[in-house]
Amino acid sequence: MIAAPEAVLDFWFGAAGSAAEIAARQRPLWFAKSTANDQIVTARFAETLIAADKGELDSWAASPRERLALIVVLDQFPHHIHRNNGQSFAYDARSLALALDMIQRGEDARVTPIERVFVYLPLEHAESTGIQGQSVALYEKLAHEAAADERQLFDGFLDYARKHRDVVVRFGRFPHRNELLGRPSTPEEIEFLKQPGARF
Repeated sequence: MIAAPEAVLDFWFGAAGSAAEIAARQRPLWFAKSTANDQIVTARFAETLIAADKGELDSWAASPRERLALIVVLDQFPHHIHRNNGQSFAYDARSLALALDMIQRGEDARVTPIERVFVYLPLEHAESTGIQGQSVALYEKLAHEAAADERQLFDGFLDYARKHRDVVVRFGRFPHRNELLGRPSTPEEIEFLKQPGARF
């Protein structure tokens, strides 16, 4: 069954609350590697991802919230459904195009700050120094605009954006993807991947 946009958003962000409350509750789903969560996403949204990839959900791009749902489907769900498989990156170009268009239109401002984190993540995932620079600028703005009691949360997202940018500036790509994508690693990348935190 193909999910509705609101079903995607309800699953991904959960019940309404402050950005800090939502992040604390949803972070294991968002960022932890969990076989159980991967199975849940696959069972509920694999058909939705297939439909999105075929362009059958392009109508979702007509409104900011539905476009956000489509970005989540194409940018986030593949990493659950295709865990440890190069296919998890197959949808990056489409999610990036959707995000860049949303930002250019100024429609990112029409979703909540915690939702904007996921509008910007396709930029953070791009193997492009220019796009990475744009990603950091967007997360800097998001952190600067955050309420005082949530600044630490958004500073954390900014820190990750900077780490992603620095890797792409250094290598021109993410070395941790090389094996999954069948790309040979350089000696420098091999040494880098031995360091703690190199595989994010």
